[in-house]
Amino acid sequence: MPAAPVPSPLERPHFLGIGGAGMSGIAKILAQRGATVAGSDARESDAVRALRSLGAAVHIGHATEHLAPDASAVVVSSAIRPDNPELAEARRRGLPVVHRSAALAAVMEARRTLAVAGTHGKTTTTSMLAVALGVLDLDPSYAIGGDLKGPGTNAHEGAGEIFVAEADESDRSFHAYAPEVAIILNVELDHHANYASMEEIYESFLTFVDRVRPGGTLVICADHEGARELTRRVRAASDLRVLTYGEAPDADLRLVEVEPRGMASEVTVEWEGQRLSFNLQVPGRHNALNAMAALAAGDAMGVPPKELAIGLGAYTGVGRRLQLKGEARGVRVIDSYAHHPTEMAADLEAVRAGVGEGRVLVVFQPHLFSRTQELGVEMGHALALADASWVLEIYPAREDPIPGVTSELIVQAARGAGAVVTPVASAEEVPGLLAGMTRPGDLVLTMGAGDVTELGPLVLTALER
Repeated sequence: MPAAPVPSPLERPHFLGIGGAGMSGIAKILAQRGATVAGSDARESDAVRALRSLGAAVHIGHATEHLAPDASAVVVSSAIRPDNPELAEARRRGLPVVHRSAALAAVMEARRTLAVAGTHGKTTTTSMLAVALGVLDLDPSYAIGGDLKGPGTNAHEGAGEIFVAEADESDRSFHAYAPEVAIILNVELDHHANYASMEEIYESFLTFVDRVRPGGTLVICADHEGARELTRRVRAASDLRVLTYGEAPDADLRLVEVEPRGMASEVTVEWEGQRLSFNLQVPGRHNALNAMAALAAGDAMGVPPKELAIGLGAYTGVGRRLQLKGEARGVRVIDSYAHHPTEMAADLEAVRAGVGEGRVLVVFQPHLFSRTQELGVEMGHALALADASWVLEIYPAREDPIPGVTSELIVQAARGAGAVVTPVASAEEVPGLLAGMTRPGDLVLTMGAGDVTELGPLVLTALER
């Protein structure tokens, strides 16, 4: 397939927050296509260094002079504040300001697009598809919200015709895409700063479904109540082809069995009257369902499930999604991005199945004041699945504090559910606390969407001492 062009006006783009998971992926693909890429970020990171290795000019910190005189456009995400000096300078010059979603839509335009949406599991499912299609020598392009273990990157400009992308609902970014195949894994109320009710969530997902190209396919879970309701609405309003998957008896692709094998599993499904078994190198029923979504979507793109199942066996994980950080003194340390109660419970159940007689010890960092205000009680209940937990202060990300909303809300809910939970004022205390009380066979899980991920290596170092 001929090389895809650089979309106008992204010949010389300047990315604000270029090191972010979504932004860095688009920047990498544009750099691989030959664009002159530049940008700025708040700090050094692996993503920043990877972009520099591709020839991108990346500045640390935000300042007017970082915006090159010949920049053709500025790319922003919803996290960029209006008073950013580089954004203000771009507006003064009259440069196009392109949202991240529009930039991704532009780079996908020349490909057959497969977009993965849902409240949970997007990164994992997108990654499974990228790996499996690659194993089959289809060389897909992809843009993912995390780094794949094998290639160690979140984006790739492939020579094949398929582009697999994570479609983010948090700020309605996925309304910009027009996929040939859309996956919706689940539908729940989250992102409370942008959605006030489930009705708004349904309306947003319906807008995304309406963007599926004529003759395309929607792949959607038959188990999740929110997804089932969305399916009812889609079928009532259009004649779009819908493929369902899950444990439900009426699912087109039905889950028969998930057999745990330590931190891996064997999955058996039924498809068009035939049974198919395949191995996954990741644990948990939720990962089996993610793999089923990938199978159904692959079939819709013309890739037989039996072939794609072989490729799925090569998937070993993605950064921050039950990622093994290491082992010391017989204690494994795993990192989880889970920050919503449903995700937390799924990951805890998955690691529990693979830990044997050891204990599951969790260090949890709540993410966002608004999410904690709405879901803090449910987060506490999820922590009751661990043997013991330590809860850090809320990671604010882009939000300002909300009076009265602290991690104590989660601690009290967890204790009410019978959990052994301890509040921790400083993350610096955690490695020493864990090193002093773990024993061989235990599993330490750092959990949350903030900088709790940085604790894993520190815990390992403390254990080794």
